[in-house]
Amino acid sequence: MDYDAAVRAIRFHRQGSPDVLQLDDVDSEDPGPGEVRLAVRAAGVNHLDVWVRRELPRIPVPRIPGADAAGVIDAVGPGVQGLAIGDRVLIDPGLSCGACRRCFEGDASLCERYRILGESCNGTYREQLVVPARNCVAMPADWTFAQAAAFPLVALTAWRMLVTRGRLVAGERVLILGAAAGVGVMAIQICKAAGCHVTATASTGRKRQLCRDLGADEVVDYSQDGWTKIVRSIGRPDVTVDYVGKATWRDSLKLTRSGGRILTCGATTGHDPSAELTHVFFRQLSVIGSTMGSRADLQACLDLAERGLLRPVLDRTLPLEQAARAHRLIEDRQVAGKIVLEVS
Repeated sequence: MDYDAAVRAIRFHRQGSPDVLQLDDVDSEDPGPGEVRLAVRAAGVNHLDVWVRRELPRIPVPRIPGADAAGVIDAVGPGVQGLAIGDRVLIDPGLSCGACRRCFEGDASLCERYRILGESCNGTYREQLVVPARNCVAMPADWTFAQAAAFPLVALTAWRMLVTRGRLVAGERVLILGAAAGVGVMAIQICKAAGCHVTATASTGRKRQLCRDLGADEVVDYSQDGWTKIVRSIGRPDVTVDYVGKATWRDSLKLTRSGGRILTCGATTGHDPSAELTHVFFRQLSVIGSTMGSRADLQACLDLAERGLLRPVLDRTLPLEQAARAHRLIEDRQVAGKIVLEVS
């Protein structure tokens, strides 16, 4: 390796505990046609990164995790228009072919070749990142790089799940489980912007206060016995948001009102819950899955942000070298909002 052209990156060479994350020197890359190179200033940490590092099957190693990033363009490849060296941008973390029917219809997350940075290819925990120019979005002028890196994946995921797929309607009651997580803090804000009544659940006092600060109408401690009775006393939800998975899925089926909708974009406690189908067909529940989102979904979120109705929620920032600590904090459920790694 030519160390004069090397840049720093966090990689793992085998899957396992956070200790497998290490600081390596990797080759600097030049952008190809239609690509730009980003001098990364901040990289968001998501539960997806933990899953990739710990257990996602068929991950080639070594692998650089990370889906979110923000920084400054420092090189532009042939054929790129509308972007220039020095532009401050955030990254749309979804990669698609750009040529299939789904892509032409603006539904890139259904592209058969859809990939996510850090999952299907090397990601954003590094000093330099080469991406397609079409994945770059101008940062809001008043945001820091850390705020910009905390926003894309969780915002577009929440928007697509609630609005594009979930068809949220003003006046509906929405129950959000584990609402202080990255997607949850976005979901609270989107639901309130849509005119919905929000019941949020969270396990600690700090997380519950964050949910209140973001506009939740009621906040329930789901670590206490009888929390489901409290939710029923408030009112059965029209829409339940459950990306917790195995630990809460039966409760979601029982709590959601007849004819209601259960929305899911993940399963942080396990993807194989026991499901009582009688609740689904007899009470006519709709279970709606959602993954990531489109550029239009991300732009809708940025439009809300411009109107002051949606904002990044930072738990804390850490230096790139402390990626393992960030992963431990997520696994220990010590995070309210997002952790961001800052790149010096």
